[in-house]
Amino acid sequence: MPEEWNYKKAGLDLEKYAETMAGIQPLLARTWDTYRVVKPPFPPRKGGKGSGGFASLFDLNALASPARKYLNPVLVTCTDGVGSKLKIAAQMNRFDTVGIDLVAMSVNDLICTGGDALVFLDYIAMPKDDPELSRQLVLGISEGCLRAGCSLVGGETAILPEFYAAGDFDMAGFAAGIVERSEVIDGSAIRPGDVLIGLASSGIHSNGYSLVRKVVESVKLTMTDGVSELGTTVGEALLTPTMIYAKPIRRLLDAVQTAEFAVTGLANVTGGGIPDNLGRILPPDCQAVVRRAAWPIPRLFDWLQKLGNIADPEMDRVFNRGVGFVVVCRPGVAATVLENLGDHGSTAWRIGEVTGGEVGVTIR
Repeated sequence: MPEEWNYKKAGLDLEKYAETMAGIQPLLARTWDTYRVVKPPFPPRKGGKGSGGFASLFDLNALASPARKYLNPVLVTCTDGVGSKLKIAAQMNRFDTVGIDLVAMSVNDLICTGGDALVFLDYIAMPKDDPELSRQLVLGISEGCLRAGCSLVGGETAILPEFYAAGDFDMAGFAAGIVERSEVIDGSAIRPGDVLIGLASSGIHSNGYSLVRKVVESVKLTMTDGVSELGTTVGEALLTPTMIYAKPIRRLLDAVQTAEFAVTGLANVTGGGIPDNLGRILPPDCQAVVRRAAWPIPRLFDWLQKLGNIADPEMDRVFNRGVGFVVVCRPGVAATVLENLGDHGSTAWRIGEVTGGEVGVTIR
């Protein structure tokens, strides 16, 4: 007689899945601006089973206001992950912050178009259903959406026992937004004389962790070891979530942007550092000159550089080194840009300018 099988025996516990769904539903709902997210026709059933349908609905007409109407709206989409920073979270057994990183990695790219992030969805994969791990991960994603001003409208939890070893998991995020076609910022308006404004990062953000982890492992440090130079443990320093720039950049654009494009370019500083990411938006015959002395490099980067004997060019190419986002603007509004960012709690510096020359970024 053949062996009797069921889904639970194959590695998927449907009761645990229902528990997971019940635990994360309130975390999604707290990000819903009720006039924009259309309520599902059928509410979740008792026990968290069911989510009201198969797809989320978002009312674009609700975005229109007397102050801001879209005449020719363009959809903006982004997707990204957190990468091997998840390994740090697993070593620390703390999972409520990497969801913030996940949101940041997409929405910080999205706002480089001048657009607004509207909705976010996540994909989480793990070897077995873990309601508490899922709750912590979605708690971070939910917090990230609140910081970005977008709605967490759904996602997918994939249970893959034959793909992931015990303790492993992965996550990816997807953001969608909107921008008026005539207001798209793509760097094409950048010209010599424009000023570079750098916004402070919160730390390493979510890039370069393969190198970070190898350096830390090579000197036999653990995540719980204290670092006197930083006043915290290795793990806490490395787990600091990525800064989300959506709201300060939106406020800035609403305050200074005109038909003449006072802000000509926006760059999210991720993998590749300032050289690669600022270089992506420069038009032909424009060179960005960045002055390294224009901002204080956080001690975290100095500690890591010394720990791994990493050369300056490699540090510049892999890490943000304290500048997580760059605004390119006309020189006549540079002071206003700095004032606006500072008034809303962002630390920012004038870090350089655009000159004529071969396209690229020079750090001096």
